[in-house]
This record gives sequence, C-alpha cells and structure tokens, in this order.
Amino acid sequence: MERFDVNSCNRVSDWLRSSVKKIVIIPHVNPDGDAIGSSLGLNDILLNAGFESHVIVPNDFPTYLNWLGSDGIPLIYEHDTAKCNLLIDQADTLFFLDFNDLKRLGKIEAYLRANQTPVILIDHHPDPQIKAEYQFSDTDVSSTAELVYDFIEAVGLLKHIGTIGANALLAGIIADTGSFSHNAFRHSTYRIAGELINRGAEKERINESLFNNFSEKRMRLLGYCLSEKMEVFPQYRSALIWLTTKELKQYDFHPGDIEGFVNYPLSINGVVFSAFFMEKNGVVKVSFRSKGSFSTNEFSGAHFNGGGHRNASGGEIKLPMAEAVALFKSLLPDYAFKLAQS
Repeated sequence: MERFDVNSCNRVSDWLRSSVKKIVIIPHVNPDGDAIGSSLGLNDILLNAGFESHVIVPNDFPTYLNWLGSDGIPLIYEHDTAKCNLLIDQADTLFFLDFNDLKRLGKIEAYLRANQTPVILIDHHPDPQIKAEYQFSDTDVSSTAELVYDFIEAVGLLKHIGTIGANALLAGIIADTGSFSHNAFRHSTYRIAGELINRGAEKERINESLFNNFSEKRMRLLGYCLSEKMEVFPQYRSALIWLTTKELKQYDFHPGDIEGFVNYPLSINGVVFSAFFMEKNGVVKVSFRSKGSFSTNEFSGAHFNGGGHRNASGGEIKLPMAEAVALFKSLLPDYAFKLAQS
C-alpha cells in the first residue's frame, strides 16, 4: 500500500478537484469515537472546501458524540435507508473510514457491495480487504482521525479545517488513545493534536464528553460488572466480564454505555489480557484488550471471527453466552506461554 507518497497524493488531489463534486463518507457499524470523529471531521473540511459532502453511519451511535455534528449530520442508514441509498448513488466518490472489511458495515453492506462508485479508504486496521481506488492505511497511527489529518494535509486541504472539523478530529484521536494513554507513541500524534487545538478544538470539552458524560444507570452497570460479573484468571494473567441481554435491559442499556468497560481489568496488577462479552440479537459480541506483546487481533481472528489491532480488537460468535464464556476459558491454557511473556 502507498501511504501518502507524493505521486498518489497528487493523483487524489487532481482527481478531487477535476472530477468530484458529491461525496459520501461511511464509517463502520456501531461507530465509536474515532469512527464518528474522523467522519465528521473530514466531512466538515470537505464542506468548507466547496464539496457536497454527507456522512452516513450504518446505525445509531452513542449520544455523547452528538455535539460533534450539526443538524441532520450524520444520517443513519437504518433510519433513512431510501435517502441514504440515493446519496450513495449520486456520489462521485465514497470515503470508507475506520474499517478494513465490508463485513463491518451492517445492513448497508449489501447495497455497497453492488455499488461501483470509486472508493477512498482511510484506515489504521491491519490487512485491509477492501478494493479501493486509493488506499491510505497505516497500523502504527493512533487513529483514523489522525490519518484523516495526514490525508487532508497531503492533498492540500489543511486550510479548510474549522472549529467543527478540529473538534471532531481531536475527539477521534482522544477516543482511540484513551486520552493519550495508549497507541500514542508517535511525535506526530501530539503535533497534530496541537495543530487542532490551535484551530479551535476544545480538548477539555472533548474529554468531558468522552469520559465524564454518562448516566447514573451506566455507572451502576459498571459497578455491577466489576463486583458481580468480572472473573480474573491470575494463572493466565487474564480477566473476563460478560453481560446478558436481560442484564443490559435491567440497566436501561443504550449504545455506548459499555464503552471502555473492557479496559478496567487491565488496571489489575498482573492482568495483561481482558475480554468483554455482551449478548446482542442472538449473537455474543466480544471486545478484547491487552498490554504488551499479546496479540488480541490474532486471538480474535482465530476464535471469534474478528480482528483489529494487536492490543485492541473485537469479534462475535453465534453461541449461547454460557458456551461462549466456556470457550474463552478453555482457550486460555493454550495461550499461557504468550500471556506470561507479554
């Protein structure tokens, strides 16, 4: 893959200016802070540059991210399918952000598989499986939001960053780094954050929105998870939290409520691998996090139909919760050596 080499960036820049007027930006299903931040940030920059641009997200996203957009932005595919399909059909190009496989698009996947519109992929996940006319991918970068900044700088659109775009991009970076606590080892990450703040990004407001903006029931759900649903396996340096549909309903679950739950066990001395299991629509959704060299990406891909990064990945499995939990526990002895070395 070409990552921001001069020739590819010049080709994209020339193509955007000569052949593109209408753009649709699409992140992955169940969009998180980076997916929403990178999409809304790029969208605002493109609007400021004179393009007709729209963001379409496959489904609902956490309400604490609402302030990053504006009225009617983004559109939600599950709620307004006909309008979204029309915008996709009319687009001169599609931007795919923060995913590496069309399988991560939910209900919009089938429509996009049949679509022939040129695609620009911007993503930081390994092993992209998407055929794109232009692909900008780097697994060392903290977030797709940071890659979007690199992209707009490379194609000459940097002057079009306003306050909305700066806030959105910085929110994406902060979300995917846990406020610079992980995946934030590159000097350029901090340079870009500083540039976004200079252009109006509100770091304190973003932190409050991402980390201090939850409901009382969400906090009680967290307490329940840690006191009643967390299992620790010290011999394997691992931990697990799991929640059933019934338990989620008991605490009035909303999208985003469990964001970050998987990280809490990693604060236990000696734990380097954490898993979070949640029932949803007859499937067990899984999230994995690790510290050090243990590859959650390999673990998830091998056993839970997933993928992601070395220290952060996800997946799913079509098993009853009890069987999914039993599978996870049965796998730990096979990884005992790698976990001990992490």
